[in-house]
Amino acid sequence: MASVARIVRIAEHHNDVVSSLRLYFDVPSPDFTARYYDKTTAELESLLAARLEETDLRSALTILADLEAAFRFDYKYRCLKRLKDPISRGFHAIQKSRNKRVRFDEDILEEWKQRSPNFRRLVGELRAAWKFRHWLAHGRTEEPKLGRKYDYSVIYALADAVLQAFPLHEPNN
Repeated sequence: MASVARIVRIAEHHNDVVSSLRLYFDVPSPDFTARYYDKTTAELESLLAARLEETDLRSALTILADLEAAFRFDYKYRCLKRLKDPISRGFHAIQKSRNKRVRFDEDILEEWKQRSPNFRRLVGELRAAWKFRHWLAHGRTEEPKLGRKYDYSVIYALADAVLQAFPLHEPNN
């Protein structure tokens, strides 16, 4: 469960940053008065909320990147080791046709969906979260039409469920 350990480390970092921001915006913080002498309480609360929201989005993006890396490593491992299970056979076919241009959503996730029906729900949830990831990674210019609100806690819970359920091969296993 090395992948689960990685997202736990991401969560620990996220919690440290949130705690640090709260302290930074609190009166006992060194240089608080010098930094914020001209701000009202409402302005400080708004500034802190904006920083916390940005931290939330960055942590969610980091978890999604880690999740993609776990799936891509598994794909490469299965192809390199020439494994014979149905998923690996599907990956061999993808590798043969696409070589190094394998796509995460359309190739890797689709293969899991087609060959392992018991993972369809999680693949669907991951694909929906992937639209959120694209919005995050590509500028956040328009409000995305995602069907639900995504945030760090939703993404963390999804990543944990995926990493617990999928039999992904990991480095050093």
